[in-house]
Amino acid sequence: MRRIGAALAALVLAGAGVGAAATSAGAAPATAARAAACPTGWGSGTKSGAATGTVPLKNIRTARHDCYDRMVVDVPGGGDVGYHVQYVDRLHQDGSGDYIPVGGGAVLEIRVSAPSYAPDSGTPTYPGNVGRPLPGVDVDGYSTFRDTRFAGSLEGETQIGLGVRARLPFRVIQLPDRLVVDVAHSWTSSRSA
Repeated sequence: MRRIGAALAALVLAGAGVGAAATSAGAAPATAARAAACPTGWGSGTKSGAATGTVPLKNIRTARHDCYDRMVVDVPGGGDVGYHVQYVDRLHQDGSGDYIPVGGGAVLEIRVSAPSYAPDSGTPTYPGNVGRPLPGVDVDGYSTFRDTRFAGSLEGETQIGLGVRARLPFRVIQLPDRLVVDVAHSWTSSRSA
């Protein structure tokens, strides 16, 4: 009787082990597929690109995505918008050198080759105020973005401070009439794929 009971117990345990292995194996592809969907190889070094014009910017907006947070600078009629994006220890306004505090664990300085005013008249085309958060942009609840600051325009270039959770990989995409800055949620997810 003991042998039958022991054999039955062994079969029950073996069946449970197979079921657990099947469950783990079934979960692995879903996790791998999610990780594979995240971008790779962006790095956190300085990125820059040439401009084809100096048309004024009209809007700055942000969005949340599964693998990254995104900032878009709209420059209607601007063609390829020039840029220089880098991590800085502190954001200092061009011209005056004044320090502009930006919240977060790291600060991305974004320079866009588009003024926030009409070059011929000086009329503002974007309602940003120096040292203040970007108008209409709310980054509460974002995975990576923590703060935004307008640093002004000088000699046809607009300067923006983007506070992020930590120094994370980012990419910059030049598209007709806009510039896109994506900051990954983590180093790990940006390396998977």
